[in-house]
Amino acid sequence: MDIKKVFENNKEWITKQIKSNPSYFDSLAKGQSPEILYIGCADSRVTAEEIMGLEPGDVFVHRNIANMVPNTDLNVMSVINYAVDFLKVNHIVVCGHYNCGGVKAAMESADLGILNPWLRNVRDVYRIHKAELNAIEDEGKRYDRLVELNVQEQCINAIKTAEVQRAINNRNLTVHGWIFDLRTGNLVDLKIDFQAITKGIADIYRIT
Repeated sequence: MDIKKVFENNKEWITKQIKSNPSYFDSLAKGQSPEILYIGCADSRVTAEEIMGLEPGDVFVHRNIANMVPNTDLNVMSVINYAVDFLKVNHIVVCGHYNCGGVKAAMESADLGILNPWLRNVRDVYRIHKAELNAIEDEGKRYDRLVELNVQEQCINAIKTAEVQRAINNRNLTVHGWIFDLRTGNLVDLKIDFQAITKGIADIYRIT
């Protein structure tokens, strides 16, 4: 790729936006009021706004390897705090995707250097759900299921935070677990029943 092409593309994009809406950039510069916080994977094949058919300003986006929400990561914790307490988003989406390289790497017994502590979080998901995952004989299906379970656990990690608990109580903020299927282009709502899943541990993690 010739990096100069990026700037040429940018000029073409500006012309296209102004042609369809002369005040587009004036509106964009006024501020943001997104309804959704999207926490997704950094994979270059998965772009947040594009797969949802939304525009700049509609979604507050955070991306990292394997769409993780570890409480030790000040980056994602700060994003959640800002999005929930200051931008007042009403939806948090954790979106994983099939064929995730980070999840695949975590399934393998290999020393991955600096990635080890990050991917240990995915391995912890495998440990929690070991019985279910090991019962799946087809490796591809086991891989897909770990992607789904990782989304579920990261949603729960988001729910454990004080900001999210307050917003759920005060304005019915909703947490969603989604999967983007690279093989079909479909967004899949996992329709996770968080009340049922957290029933036995809610008292432990309840802060507000």
